[in-house]
Amino acid sequence: MLDAGCGTGENALHIAAQGLSVLGVDVAETALAIARRNADDRGIEVEFAAADAFQLQRLGRRFETVLDCGLFHAFDGDERPGYVASLASVTEHDGTLYVLCFSDDGPDTGPHPISQEELRAAFNPGNGWNVAAIEPDRLQTRYHDDNGAPAWVATIKRI
Repeated sequence: MLDAGCGTGENALHIAAQGLSVLGVDVAETALAIARRNADDRGIEVEFAAADAFQLQRLGRRFETVLDCGLFHAFDGDERPGYVASLASVTEHDGTLYVLCFSDDGPDTGPHPISQEELRAAFNPGNGWNVAAIEPDRLQTRYHDDNGAPAWVATIKRI
């Protein structure tokens, strides 16, 4: 499994603790150092590597499952096609991408909220994707109360 934009690695660590093989990638070396230290402290076997989200093919690997928790919404509309193509380059055909991003639905949204239409436009059959589901959720941040910010969880299949 690939955790794209893993930050300090909490999702990758959680998944690896369940016995799954995980590669967490991020551009921030400081965050990766924290992730590696946390893995060592917890005795969890997980791999972390520095990588540019727009050049994931440089990893030289492909994945059945890819997780994007809070990265997609960080990109402007004109950057998204490059990121989506990069994800496609490392996701196996019939593989699954899970995207958790800030939603535009409701008050107190997070920065760069995304509409369902924007998700569907970014991940469409013309560029090798099929959105299987988009469900409302909440994303916990340090800037929101305990209820978090409105979010979408999208399940997207590589075709």
